[in-house]
Amino acid sequence: MRVWLWASLICNMLIIVTGGVVRITGSGLGCSEWPTCEEGQLVPHGELGIHAAIEFGNRTLTGLLLIAAIGALVSVAKVRGRNSRLWWITFSVLLGIAAQAVLGGITVWVKLHPAIVAAHLVLSIALVVLCTWAVFIGENQSPDPVAPLPYFVVLATFLASLVAISTGTLTTGAGPHSGDAESVRNGLNIVSIARVHALSAWVVAALAVLTFVLLRKASRSAARVALIFLGVVVAQGAIGYIQYALGIPASVVWLHMVGLTVLTAVAAWLLCSVRRTSI
Repeated sequence: MRVWLWASLICNMLIIVTGGVVRITGSGLGCSEWPTCEEGQLVPHGELGIHAAIEFGNRTLTGLLLIAAIGALVSVAKVRGRNSRLWWITFSVLLGIAAQAVLGGITVWVKLHPAIVAAHLVLSIALVVLCTWAVFIGENQSPDPVAPLPYFVVLATFLASLVAISTGTLTTGAGPHSGDAESVRNGLNIVSIARVHALSAWVVAALAVLTFVLLRKASRSAARVALIFLGVVVAQGAIGYIQYALGIPASVVWLHMVGLTVLTAVAAWLLCSVRRTSI
């Protein structure tokens, strides 16, 4: 069971990374149709070029996600039963992957409209959170009881991370790496939205420091997770400033998306690690 749960988490993180490759290479419309690559053509042929291969390769990963999700669902049903919380989480992941596939098709049909592209990424983030929760439970981890203050700071840190991710998607939608050179942008001023994104990231960093300080006495295990999270936030922030200073090069943008997946998983694990005690 644990292997399937980890596989599902890794696959859902991986598809965000490969989706980043689609974006930075301008391959979002390498296949202009869905579910086929082109009209009357299920898979791309050599004449369509590298962009079609990259886009179709990313699409095929959905099959891998489905296999991992079904494997997790079946194994959880055998070990924990169909009425367990873990089963419902893994079932939700399976439904989310199916919805993600359809949303991916809509993304192609609307020619990479930035709002749909952003929704596509947000759903992927939600799936990583669910998969992380499933792994936490599958590993027989238990949240440590902490006082209301550190608990709510952890919760605020998690929510602030989601806000930072959301402003990041808006920044991408205003910039040059929206998936295709001809796709419409969201119309936001990239300098202004980048500053908003940076501000939200600084809020996350401040909350991460506060979380670590509060958890040092409340829970050593959760404090270790908080320290890891703080390290990821610092690294992700450094990458963000580097990419902005260098003029948003594709390779650094991709590294930022890799960091995004790791940050999401660690933030979710941190939230799972604590529970609020009664006053």
